[in-house]
Amino acid sequence: MMKSEGETGGKPLKNLGGLICQICGEKVGHAVNGEPFVACDVCAFPVCRPCYEYERKDGNQSCPQCKTAYKRHTGSPAIHGDREEEAILNAGTRDFIYSENQHDKKKVAQRMLGWHASYGRGRAVASPNYDKEVSHNHIPLLINGHEVSGKLSAASPERMSVASPGPSGGKSNIRVVDSVREFGSSGLSNVAWKERVDGWKAKQDKSAGVAPETSRAASERGIGDIDACTDVPVNDSLLNDETRQPLSRKFSIPSSRINPYRMVIVLRLVILCIFLHYRITNPVPNAYALWLVSVICEIWFAISWILDQFPKWLPVNRETYLDRLSVRFDREGEPSQLAAVDIFVSTVDPLKEPPLVTANTVLSILSVDYPVDKVACYVSDDGAAMLTFEALSETSEFARRWVPFSKKYSIEPRAPEWYFAQKNDYLKDKVHPSFVKDRRAMKREYEEFKIRINALVAKAQKVPERGWIMQDGTPWPGNNTRDHPGMIQDFLGQSGGLDSDGNGLPQLVYVSREKRSGFQHHKKAGAMNALVRVSAVLSNGPFLLNLDCDHYINNSQAIREAMCFMMDPNLERYVCYVQFPQRFDGIDRNDRYANRNTVFFDINLRGLDGIQGPVYVGTGCVFNRTALYGYEPPHKPYKKSGLFSSCFGLKKINSKYNKKGSNYKSSSRRMDPTVPIFNLEDIGVEGAGFDYEKRLLMSDTILEQRFGQSALFVTSTLMENGGAPHSATPETLLKEAIHVISCGYEDKTDWGSEIGWIYGSVTEDILTGFKMHARGWRSIYCMPKRPAFKGSAPINLSDRLNQVLRWALGSIEILFSRHCPIWYGYGGRLKWLERFAYINTTIYPITSIPLVLYCTLPAVCLLTGKFIIPQAY
Repeated sequence: MMKSEGETGGKPLKNLGGLICQICGEKVGHAVNGEPFVACDVCAFPVCRPCYEYERKDGNQSCPQCKTAYKRHTGSPAIHGDREEEAILNAGTRDFIYSENQHDKKKVAQRMLGWHASYGRGRAVASPNYDKEVSHNHIPLLINGHEVSGKLSAASPERMSVASPGPSGGKSNIRVVDSVREFGSSGLSNVAWKERVDGWKAKQDKSAGVAPETSRAASERGIGDIDACTDVPVNDSLLNDETRQPLSRKFSIPSSRINPYRMVIVLRLVILCIFLHYRITNPVPNAYALWLVSVICEIWFAISWILDQFPKWLPVNRETYLDRLSVRFDREGEPSQLAAVDIFVSTVDPLKEPPLVTANTVLSILSVDYPVDKVACYVSDDGAAMLTFEALSETSEFARRWVPFSKKYSIEPRAPEWYFAQKNDYLKDKVHPSFVKDRRAMKREYEEFKIRINALVAKAQKVPERGWIMQDGTPWPGNNTRDHPGMIQDFLGQSGGLDSDGNGLPQLVYVSREKRSGFQHHKKAGAMNALVRVSAVLSNGPFLLNLDCDHYINNSQAIREAMCFMMDPNLERYVCYVQFPQRFDGIDRNDRYANRNTVFFDINLRGLDGIQGPVYVGTGCVFNRTALYGYEPPHKPYKKSGLFSSCFGLKKINSKYNKKGSNYKSSSRRMDPTVPIFNLEDIGVEGAGFDYEKRLLMSDTILEQRFGQSALFVTSTLMENGGAPHSATPETLLKEAIHVISCGYEDKTDWGSEIGWIYGSVTEDILTGFKMHARGWRSIYCMPKRPAFKGSAPINLSDRLNQVLRWALGSIEILFSRHCPIWYGYGGRLKWLERFAYINTTIYPITSIPLVLYCTLPAVCLLTGKFIIPQAY
């Protein structure tokens, strides 16, 4: 329905005049007639008058957001292509047009000059004052100096229908764009304008007579360039290509499908209220105890049902665009700009978790469809088993032949056990003449690999009296699984190894953290935190993928699917993790043990995705490392430097540790607290990617108390784009990696309470995700058509019952801890429906008590002759 003229969803249209131009950062201003200037009468994308004139004359003559051709406004000079009737202006306005046109040309030239002078610098440069009546701010840089790309789609579901006066006095649908709300800051806030700015610079260089070599040299120096390492010729066709589009899209369930379900929920709620009202107001005097017990049970069931139903109120679907991701970050013939990912695989007992299953998981990781220099696989052996170590050594050798085969023929899945076990026609869509020959050879090699792994397992069944001996004759350090030093082995080298074709392989690292008697090791959560620190020292990928040892990558493009959210400029700063559904192999036809859990994975988590995001389920999850470090997401502009608010919650961290004050005692590793724990020049982190804002807001003492006493690790937490220090040698990195997995490293730090996987429950996954959501982060639920990961389901009743019992005990631990969602996190940014979902997750085991009582009531009624329902006389 069209709204009244001059209003946009309850907000006066005159507020458009206070918007910021998304090209130059100046205020949009007003038109000739004093009304707010609206360049595009279709979507109202904020563009000021000078930029609009430049676009019409030298640009692509269309709105950057909706691609609608710009119409000529009153006071604008005619250009080639304008309709004849629009080119005829009143004679009385010609003098005004001429003078205003000259003034606008001068403003455009000044703005472009100020743009070139400030672009690519670390500090904002003030722009000249163009209009005396308007107070201008400085020309803003990209979002906090980061290069991001993308824009809001013109077909975005957030579009609002409103009426505004068009050039001919009519009305048209427009979309009011709030630059602060939608882009995070005023002015230029994404590099969807990258090609446009390059085009402007090229045209200005050409008009100024600047030689191409000179322009290219300036670009290489990073002067006036958005991306100093890219020199791509620009033309108008690039302005409409895939690099301008969002990497993902969220769309709601159609109303025809979801509204009937909502109506059923409301109807059931009404009936439930009527029923409870009747039960409470009609007690049974001769069986008061039985009646009271039944009413209490019924009220509990009602509360549990409400907590379970209402988080499903807003389910959403998501769609990813892998082709756009490749065009933007992984162009052929150019260095890949995709973010690095560290992948964690956790295992404890190789006799309960077969090494062959772990080996298949590792092989699927090493052959994933992602740049090899951007992937590092870390295997945590929390049982310090020599069997796991030797099996991983065999796996690394077999990977040199398996990885090139799987990538050459693009097979799916890339775990050999499940690939060769497929019953479908493996010749389908395979036209390469050597495929059959190579496949037979690879299958034969895999059978030999299985024989070697099974031989290791058979040998490990009987432990020698003196313990295991390594090939060099020294005892295996992990013979005592409860008391052993930390062990790290880089199987494929610091920068990865080479496969049989001479191509690179991802990094593969074996990690077994130190264990000593008298220390609390916190089981899986402690092992995962040790992997976080080791990976930060050795590779420091900005994103982490967590997998169980029996969950292999079933979709080789799973990481790219996650990057469509993690690297989308509209989402990346607010997403703590991307959760994938769990899918299993080996489930019988009737699913007798309910391993599929369809309601939870296909309905509940999709409903939570429409609120604040799904809960973390322990595996198949890609994390933002910044969120794991306990920082808060950005939410308000930081006034002094234009950065986001509180610099990810650093002010709260400062105040927290300032309260500790003199209570903190330095350990022997740092004798003098007044001496900085690290020197930027010595470690070699100067340059791009280092967050100096965090470094300035957090003192050395606070960093040490928060993250632990490792100069190299603390420095890695300040690297915005990840990566290890360039000047550090492999020996230095390995020595520091051993230090950060020592059993006493976490003492007097925030590990397990505010940083990493949270301690206090055997279901550390639920607790970790809850802490992130309580800080204000949101998560994403990604359901690609081909399941991203698949695991092994319990095959007998005892295993399934043990699994359910462990989940129930973990939920009870959270319920009676300080992190209970009933009372924790108020005053934060946890949404109410999200809190209901977490409360339901923690209290569901208690439902077993009223359920047993309620099921017992009929038998008691029959034995006593008393009933819980009033009898009609």
